[in-house]
Amino acid sequence: MADNRMRLDKFLTEMNVLSRSQAKEAARKGRILVNGETEKKTDRKIIPGTDHVVVDGQEIRYAEYEYYMLNKPQGVVSATEDHLHATVLDLIDTKIRKDLFPVGRLDIDTEGLLLITNDGGLAHRLLAPKKHVDKVYYARVEGRLPDHAQELFERGITLLDGTETQPAGLEIINIGCRAGESEEDYSEIRLTIHEGKFHQVKRMFEAVGCSVIYLKRLSMGPIELDEGLKPGEYRRLTEKELEQLQIC
Repeated sequence: MADNRMRLDKFLTEMNVLSRSQAKEAARKGRILVNGETEKKTDRKIIPGTDHVVVDGQEIRYAEYEYYMLNKPQGVVSATEDHLHATVLDLIDTKIRKDLFPVGRLDIDTEGLLLITNDGGLAHRLLAPKKHVDKVYYARVEGRLPDHAQELFERGITLLDGTETQPAGLEIINIGCRAGESEEDYSEIRLTIHEGKFHQVKRMFEAVGCSVIYLKRLSMGPIELDEGLKPGEYRRLTEKELEQLQIC
């Protein structure tokens, strides 16, 4: 039978409440209650989700996993920490756990859907190229697309450094020109890829002589960006969304 017990100090650390040294000090001062009684020993084993833990009068909820949908804004990096920029984790101010991470990365100037979790198994299923999980992007692209662009993307693009990409789906939404110009010099597109190479979308268009001037991820697998979320806003995934992710 599996042992579900956990040291009290480890529990408080994982729930992003206190460091181990802080927990030891809090216990020494009688600030921690377990099941209504003062607990002085932080190596005491508890059963998360069953035993009732209170620190400084506040009940500490247990969450084995957390799942968030974030509408990532520009100017924020997809990382757990960064010395120069705010990270996507800095935007999740209701998080319980301290071990959350973004599922994949969006460039600092890219917006849109980003999943935040601590579920490594789910992240692997969504990101592994062999799983062929769709990632759908909207982009505005500067430069004239080749006449056979859709066919090129369907075959797989060879990047400028020789890297081969998997076949991708390209939908051209609109082609136009800027005011006062006669040449068609921009396109609005919807692109579906199944992998996530470094700067992949931008590099794919560079390989056909264009440059991406705006990029937004719309969906990842069965999860679509909630249109009610403004850039920088987030919410927890619903039960239905979590069920959909389990079959990816």
